[in-house]
Amino acid sequence: MTRIPATLATDQARTRLGELVVVDVRTPAEYASGHLPGAVNVPLDHLRAALDDIRHAAERGDLLVVCASGARSESACKLLAEQGIEAAALVGGTGAWAAAGHDLHTPAACDTRAGWSMERQVRFTAGSLVLLGLLLGVLVHPALLLISAGIAGGLVFSALTNTCGMAVVLGKLPHNRPRAADLDAARAALRGR
Repeated sequence: MTRIPATLATDQARTRLGELVVVDVRTPAEYASGHLPGAVNVPLDHLRAALDDIRHAAERGDLLVVCASGARSESACKLLAEQGIEAAALVGGTGAWAAAGHDLHTPAACDTRAGWSMERQVRFTAGSLVLLGLLLGVLVHPALLLISAGIAGGLVFSALTNTCGMAVVLGKLPHNRPRAADLDAARAALRGR
């Protein structure tokens, strides 16, 4: 097995897809909306629980970590590297994969309502909180404008550090959390590789 590079472009990943173990670190709702063929869903906040299974899968094939745009998969690769597991991140994530014209698969048994991507959930929540802060600042008390200022500061911090605390909080909401059976199935699929 050759050493996998830190990142793979979509065409490189597509060429090697049959020999890669693909781990999708997005939320279950994002995963259900479309994922790379053969990808196993282990949300980023559950990655530590699946380390042994991921290590087992990585011993049998190169590991490719995928998210929506690449930021979460880079974080996952760093966490995996700290544990001695080599992995590559898909440059641009599933967005770049789809933009390149490659197929995304959806689970046959997924429910038919469309889930919002984490990025869309963050934009909606941040925008709503900014508007709420402005409205309360005008109607109730000017000090409540600090809500909007706090959200703006959080967005700047998020951009500078390439992290998103709001996404972490939103990821813990019931519609974004995997059911225990989903994580168990993902771990079993990784052990079977």
